[in-house]
Amino acid sequence: MGEQGEVYISNDPENAKIIEGFTLNHMNMRDASTGAIVWESPPDWKERFFLEELEAHVPKSILACKEVSREVNFSSMEKMDDFKLLQKVYFQGMCLEEWFFKFGFVMPASTNQWQSTIEAAAEMLPAEQLSGNVTIETNFFDGQRLLAKSLVRVYYD
Repeated sequence: MGEQGEVYISNDPENAKIIEGFTLNHMNMRDASTGAIVWESPPDWKERFFLEELEAHVPKSILACKEVSREVNFSSMEKMDDFKLLQKVYFQGMCLEEWFFKFGFVMPASTNQWQSTIEAAAEMLPAEQLSGNVTIETNFFDGQRLLAKSLVRVYYD
């Protein structure tokens, strides 16, 4: 199932087929109060998303947002009955937060838009301390089946 801090794709042929047909087209984060885009994923994430740890260079101004809206655009060649994500936020290897997001049914050969709002923590460490020390591990599920894991290291510029 992949260890903490490792990308992973299921060995199960059915699960691997779902991930093979899954594409993260793009992702962005917005200041939820204004709708202004604060960060967008680089185009090359498409090919590397489940293969290696990625880097996100995010403006440190995002840490001042009370809420952040995350928008994900993805395509799937395969049907998923109960698509959901479990995200774990690690600081220097210690899990600080877990977020669960449920999308539900995904039609085969479809492109989908998924928007979620994330509330900021009451107290935030300074950007200089967080930068490069935060990783976001995203576990992709169809029902109870773990399909894959991605890993993103966050730098605050």
